[in-house]
Amino acid sequence: MSPDGLALIGPLGLEAIFDAGWRPDAVGGLTLGADPIACAIAYASAVTSAPVRAFTVRKEPKAHGTGRLIEGPFQPGDAVVVIEDTITTGGSARRAIDAVRTSGGSIVGVLALVDREEGGRQALEAEGHSVISLARASEIVARIPAGDVG
Repeated sequence: MSPDGLALIGPLGLEAIFDAGWRPDAVGGLTLGADPIACAIAYASAVTSAPVRAFTVRKEPKAHGTGRLIEGPFQPGDAVVVIEDTITTGGSARRAIDAVRTSGGSIVGVLALVDREEGGRQALEAEGHSVISLARASEIVARIPAGDVG
C-alpha cells in the first residue's frame, strides 16, 4: 500500500492484463489482499483508452444496508479480471469468481501478484480460468541473497 508499491504494481498489472489480450470492464477480488492491487490497476488505466473500474468482494455480505457482497462500481454484465495478491490454493480467487458470477459478471481471467506455486494456479486452470502472475515464489526466493533466507 506504499506509494512506490502502488506506482509499480498498477502499471505492471495493467500491462500484464493487456498483454494477455484481456479487455475487462472491471478488476477486483476478495478483500483485503486484492484491494490495493485492483485500485492501483484502475488508477493506472485512467490515462489509457480502456479505463477499468475497481471493486472489492466482501468476505461476507453486509448485514445492514444493501447487503451487497460486491462493493464499488461493479455492474452486472461486466467482464472481470479477478485480482489476487498471492495464489496458494486458489480459494480466495474462487470465492471472488463465485461472487462475480452470482452478481451477473463474467470472468476474463485471474491476475495474481505472486503465484506461491502450491497448486492454486493449476486448480483454477483446471476449472477453465486463465491465470497469470507477475512473479512466482521461486523467482522471488532465487533473488534473496544467501544467508537472508531463514
